[in-house]
Amino acid sequence: MRYGAEEALGFRALLQDTQDAQVTEVFARERLTWASYWMLGYFAFLQTILGPLMPFIRGELHLNYVVASLHFSAFALGAVVTGVFGDRMARRWGRRTLFWGGALGMAVGAALVALSPSAAGTILGAFLMGLLGDLALITLQAALAERHGRWGPVALTEANVVASGFAILATLAVGAVTGAGWGWRLALLPAIALLALIALRYHALLFPRMAQQASPQRGSERDPERGSKRRAPLPLAFWALWLLIALETGVEWCLGYWGASFLATQPRFSRADAATAMSAFFVAMLVGRALGSRVTRVVNGLTTLGASLGVGLLGFALFWLAPSAPLHIIGLFVVGFALANVYPLGVALAAATAPEQVDTATARLAVAGGLAVLLAPLLLGALADHIGIGSAFGVAIPLLALALVALAGARRAPASTPARAS
Repeated sequence: MRYGAEEALGFRALLQDTQDAQVTEVFARERLTWASYWMLGYFAFLQTILGPLMPFIRGELHLNYVVASLHFSAFALGAVVTGVFGDRMARRWGRRTLFWGGALGMAVGAALVALSPSAAGTILGAFLMGLLGDLALITLQAALAERHGRWGPVALTEANVVASGFAILATLAVGAVTGAGWGWRLALLPAIALLALIALRYHALLFPRMAQQASPQRGSERDPERGSKRRAPLPLAFWALWLLIALETGVEWCLGYWGASFLATQPRFSRADAATAMSAFFVAMLVGRALGSRVTRVVNGLTTLGASLGVGLLGFALFWLAPSAPLHIIGLFVVGFALANVYPLGVALAAATAPEQVDTATARLAVAGGLAVLLAPLLLGALADHIGIGSAFGVAIPLLALALVALAGARRAPASTPARAS
């Protein structure tokens, strides 16, 4: 989609319930849309499967918890590196190369995790999964946001519905193959099969040209001394949403990594019960995103974010402070349901603040997510060693409160006024 001087894709169109032609367009799914949905499902399957596979990897390689946790840190570190350099790679090699090359590279990393006889190899494999898999991730996010314009939040929310479904399938696949005695490595086969099907169906897929290539005179400035083009910095509204995404993602992965450990310390929860109860969180994410894809069609984006964070804060308080097992699970479901759409909607809104720099914006957002996954669970774990995991889980309260402050900053920051540096 091309953008006019007062583009409805812009941040203001997502702040206001305008009724112009752009806003009333019909959301249409096309080949690029479906290919991106399935590719995000592939990414989510392999990202999620590291967790349920870890007990089997630990047992086979005789790893302690510290070394085992390095797999998750390595994946997150790879995502951070990609977030820093991904936009430059997109400009150099193009979106098509990053989409398919990143997906294939993630499969290579997963194969290294499965076949390596040592922790050094499995950790390297996890790093490659994050590094290369995120190339496909930032590419599909940028392409969806740019192609669907005003309806970018809907497309990204629907994509994350698919991702949530495949995350649940990853846990089921591990349970099924190991329960049947077939060995944990076979749990990776569904992802490889999915990638093969995507490649067969969409190998000739065309991607929209990067906005900087399509209209180089916009979104960039010319250095008066050198006469060369210089990219305009990303706006303050983008960085406010960047911070929001980082804070919310940190809470989400604290729950994902440590939720079962927290529940196991509560009355009437065995370790098996705690692990089973965590399914409420992932099911709630799936349900929330399925409904969110409809809500984002009619409700202002920032209003939805505010409501989601507010309800998520209340749900987490119930999960953390509940006096009984059923209330713990209800709170877990509420927080999962509420936070389900914060990441995809936040990405869409942040990308809309810089429509001429979508690839740069989504790459920087990958840094936010990677840093959150890298640091937040480590912070909670370090606190748990000193004050216990029950008290340490309270760190999520200020994180969500700060996310609401960042949202207020996004509302007030003028989308057209750039920050001093990008």
